[in-house]
Amino acid sequence: MRTSLVPRRAVRAVAVAAALAVSGLGAITAANAAAPAAAPAATSANDAQWLTGYWHNFDNGSVVMPLSEIPEAYNLVAVAFAENHPTRSGGIDFTLETEELGGYTDAEFRADIADIQAQGRKVILSVGGEKGNVVVSNATQAKNFADTAYDLMQDYGFDGVDIDLEHGIHADAMSDALHQLSAKAGSDLIIAMAPQTIDYQATSMGYYQLTLAIKDILTIVNTQYYNSGSMMGCNQQVYAQGSVDFLTSLACIQLEMGLTPDQVGIGVPAVPSAAGGGYQSLANVEKAVDCLETGTNCGTFTPGTPYGKIGGVMTWSINWDATNNYELANRFGQRLGTGSGAPTTDPTTDPTTDPTPDPTTDPTSDPTTDPTTDPTTDPTTDPTTNPTDSPNPCEASAWNAGQVYVGGDQVVHDGQAWQAKWWTLNDAPAPSDWGVWKNLGSC
Repeated sequence: MRTSLVPRRAVRAVAVAAALAVSGLGAITAANAAAPAAAPAATSANDAQWLTGYWHNFDNGSVVMPLSEIPEAYNLVAVAFAENHPTRSGGIDFTLETEELGGYTDAEFRADIADIQAQGRKVILSVGGEKGNVVVSNATQAKNFADTAYDLMQDYGFDGVDIDLEHGIHADAMSDALHQLSAKAGSDLIIAMAPQTIDYQATSMGYYQLTLAIKDILTIVNTQYYNSGSMMGCNQQVYAQGSVDFLTSLACIQLEMGLTPDQVGIGVPAVPSAAGGGYQSLANVEKAVDCLETGTNCGTFTPGTPYGKIGGVMTWSINWDATNNYELANRFGQRLGTGSGAPTTDPTTDPTTDPTPDPTTDPTSDPTTDPTTDPTTDPTTDPTTNPTDSPNPCEASAWNAGQVYVGGDQVVHDGQAWQAKWWTLNDAPAPSDWGVWKNLGSC
């Protein structure tokens, strides 16, 4: 867990292939229409929207900094990361990496949490990351998660948790765990999530199901709109990452699935170095917020009815934002009403001039062109196609960068046969534990 969070947030491979092979975005449309009204959103700080930023409990070549230097614009700070408890299955543990953080002590860390909270801001503990493979799949593990999370909240003063599990989600068990935690912590508990775009491409996905199961206690879901490749929006049109339409049409899925607008946030990288792909200008991000809230500054996709104030904006990460003089905090602190982007105290370390994060996953590459079709407001068909069922995978057609493939489709590329695990466009087949393509062997 010593690389940038975004690349290390591998695509959640568990159950993805089966989910997308049998349930396309058309299923999302049907689910949206029948979704019950959402319960009131959980805790929110003051009248401002959330500006969520992740803080590194490690050195990955961006900036090492104490919590005390975080600009006040970040009113929701997610400490990355909690990991597996050493003895309690499903439980979590946290250790401050004092040596790696230049001598930042546990006492200073605790005092800084208290200082941030005294300003009306919140600090939560993010669970997961590359090595934080916390598995909550049964009643015992659910109880251990709730108990250990609550113990850490009591010990350090954390206001809640952020779910960033990347090795699969068991929706029922995790919902049980979070509801148990809510019963212990009370109504002030903050629960955030940071899924990937693919996690809402079908109603059968674990994060999709978990979102609906905890909407009564969920504070905000900040989908990562990067390291994604093209995806389908709520109108069943395909959009390329790095565009306003990508942000708005995919956020629309969550806004139409039963959440209240203030439970939906937009997750973006602070600088290009913070992500493997999908970075876009802060001006685009602000346009997307405007489009969702007021129906202005939209691209080709425009919501049927503006949603009003959404939950806010999330970034990976505060440390990466520091390498750019807190441009994101400055811009969105003003836009969201969260405060100043200036550091709370004078920085104690200089930003690394040439950060070189080492992604642990193979980000999906951007398509070379944006989709040319205009989105429809009332889709009536399922855009997915039947998987190719070739008895001999080596007889499949050559991979085509401009063709959409779905789970089960087979192609030949670089002398190898490959089979798609889920929906993909312009993602060249290559060996990867978490990638979209399964290698079927040499041809």
